[in-house]
Amino acid sequence: MNDIWDILPGLGDKLAAHVVLSASAIGLAMLIALPMAVWASRSPVVARITLGLASLVQTIPALALLALFFPLLLSLRAVFGEGLPTLGFLPALMALTLYALLPILRNAVTAQANLDPGVLEAADGVGMTRWQKLALVEAPLSAPFIMAGIRTASVWTIGAATLATTIGQPSLGDPIFAGLQTQNWALVLAGCVASAGLALAADNLLWVIEVGLAKRSRIQTFGGVAVVMLGILAALWAQGAGSDDRRIVIASKQFSEQYILAQLIGARLEAAGHAVEYRDGLGSAVVHSAVASSAIDISVDYTGTVWTNYLKRADNPGREAMYDAIREWEWQTNGVKVLGRLGFENAYAFAMRENRAAELGVASLTDLVAVAPRLTVGGDPEFFERPEWIAVRDAYGLRFAGTRNFAPTFMYNALQSGEADVISAYTSDGRIAADRLLVLADPKGALPSYDAMLMLSPRIAQDQGVIAALTPLIGAISVEAMREANLAVDREDAAKMTPKAAAAQLAVKAGI
Repeated sequence: MNDIWDILPGLGDKLAAHVVLSASAIGLAMLIALPMAVWASRSPVVARITLGLASLVQTIPALALLALFFPLLLSLRAVFGEGLPTLGFLPALMALTLYALLPILRNAVTAQANLDPGVLEAADGVGMTRWQKLALVEAPLSAPFIMAGIRTASVWTIGAATLATTIGQPSLGDPIFAGLQTQNWALVLAGCVASAGLALAADNLLWVIEVGLAKRSRIQTFGGVAVVMLGILAALWAQGAGSDDRRIVIASKQFSEQYILAQLIGARLEAAGHAVEYRDGLGSAVVHSAVASSAIDISVDYTGTVWTNYLKRADNPGREAMYDAIREWEWQTNGVKVLGRLGFENAYAFAMRENRAAELGVASLTDLVAVAPRLTVGGDPEFFERPEWIAVRDAYGLRFAGTRNFAPTFMYNALQSGEADVISAYTSDGRIAADRLLVLADPKGALPSYDAMLMLSPRIAQDQGVIAALTPLIGAISVEAMREANLAVDREDAAKMTPKAAAAQLAVKAGI
């Protein structure tokens, strides 16, 4: 528990970003929902359509809704120009606004529908216009019920906003996702405590406003509104105070190695006098597109990933030819500079427990074919949609009894517990040796090489200061050193390290 209280004070920037994002989404949802509710109260057809659409949005998982806005904005960027952001605040705002609509809209429509007809007739009797009746009669009577909907929307939105981490928006989801991937449960719990605390604080403040509206207490109502606005302004000030347009944004995907390498790169840049910012836990496709569009400045990607997913190549011309082709393609197509290879390969490979493989007589993917129909294969969340899996499956004719998705770190736990018989492991992962796993041979060469490459976005591709700071990393990291760093983060004993500490140790091992 002491670790949690040590972590919480360092989440101020994430809390500020979370408050600004959630408040913006709720405010925008109110601006959309309240006029729609007034219109819907005058037309049953409009009421059915608007409530139906809002309910439909709620059936889409929040994570999927957030992710869908990234490719949408990427497409719109071609129309509206390079200034349209595709990652971070804007897609998160759009998705969370839609998510917040239903409770506000439903409560507002219900409140309007259940107003006392006698009161409305009296308003008509004294000659009120439609707008006077709305402002002086309908709105005050509906306000407490609408506030109840806003309270519900706020709690939902604050919770869903933690998922904005996956599309590059800083939030209280950052420590949660980082902790899950590195099995740092204190970090996960700190993020959850901060998010839950924010939701409770918002709910209670909005309850004060709701009660004030019901009691027609101006002091209570305006006092509650004032506290809410002060909180939002404080978050905006904190974000502005910590912002730096010259900062270099470093991305990492959703596994320990990426967190470590991001910290290693960041330390090099900070030592050279650059301000840096980390965007952790992003999906592979999001990272590549974000670097190409300069929404992210630096990432580490792998030759096999770029070769199969973006060049759409199924052949295997060899390590050097593949790297040269990728480097040329990235520069000519995206303006991305491949600064060089870091010196190690992190390939996809299929792994089993040594004793289980010996029991089944499996040493290669060819051997696996006969027993696969009795086994369960586990992969990371995107593996079974990747070209690499399709290439291996089709090359060997693999047909498993079942497939299961796990977070990268948890794949190894699944193998040890028997939840999976085979996993799509990473060859630079320290847990392969630590857990006594056998990496199955790939005699048909279905999997390409996966050399780690340092990628610079078009925005900094010609920045000689950045290039000078990062060039010492090229060719400096051996697979043995990377495995040791990965294991230091993934292990579950007293020797467990944070990604930052492991990165510092890796720098020493690499002589940089």
